[in-house]
Amino acid sequence: MVDIKKIQENGIEIIDVIGEVDASSSIKLDKAIKDSIDTGYTKIVVDCSNLEYISSAGLGVFMSYIEEMRKSDVKIIISGLSEKVNNVFQILGLDQLLTLVKNRQEAKDTLNEL
Repeated sequence: MVDIKKIQENGIEIIDVIGEVDASSSIKLDKAIKDSIDTGYTKIVVDCSNLEYISSAGLGVFMSYIEEMRKSDVKIIISGLSEKVNNVFQILGLDQLLTLVKNRQEAKDTLNEL
């Protein structure tokens, strides 16, 4: 079960992901990111500080936006991954394709520098 909350700060959309992202709840994460992009946000932080578990379907959501980020001005930064989840991103090489940072503030600072 996942709970997703959104807040906006200085032109940055922050998506808080709380709980577990599995095959059934990954749809909710995908919709949150897609809605942010469709609304016109080009700077998005996906805060995973409260993410307890992510399945391959959840990882697939992030992978599905890699090409879109390359082709457009959309920048998505993932922050606050636990060591366990971060290891999964590294094993799959997603740390080379996505921007992963330690916390929300670092993510906002990075986006503000762009």
